[in-house]
Amino acid sequence: MILPIISFGNSILRTKCKNISKDYKDLDNLLSNMWETMYASRGVGLAAPQINNPIRVFIIDTQPFYDDEEEKIEGNPLKKVFINAKIINEEGDSWLFNEGCLSIPDIREDISRKSTIKIEYFDENFNKHIDTYDGLTARVIQHEYDHIEGVLFIDKISTLRKRMIKGRLNDISKGKVRVNYLMRFPN
Repeated sequence: MILPIISFGNSILRTKCKNISKDYKDLDNLLSNMWETMYASRGVGLAAPQINNPIRVFIIDTQPFYDDEEEKIEGNPLKKVFINAKIINEEGDSWLFNEGCLSIPDIREDISRKSTIKIEYFDENFNKHIDTYDGLTARVIQHEYDHIEGVLFIDKISTLRKRMIKGRLNDISKGKVRVNYLMRFPN
């Protein structure tokens, strides 16, 4: 089932999410809905708070970056579920990349992030992993991880840039934005 994406201005996007246990009710259904919602919205990642669920779950599929013939990206695409994730370490050179977010449509900003991360998480079968990722995959994971921490990519831009986009953010929070996917705006 395709679920509405929660827009900027909803307080759940600022919530530090809670861990879940392996007996979390309907986890398979939740994950299925998240994949369907992410693909319908043409995203490369989706975190549970973006569908109004304050739990530490997010998914990524970086394949669209590799399908873009203009971009020459090293490495391999990754499709993965992250449950109760905790970034252990961020290292390497910081690099800028133009990021966007399904919850903040039509706004893109250059965001600086470290190039390599080490992360501990459970997969959809509740098998524990500790993995290291770099490059674009690390960036997508960092973006989605921020969501479960209550952080948005716009929190990482300068005060001046925040002032410059304030009107557009207000419009998004009031539902004054056109998207080609289902969204839920604050009341």
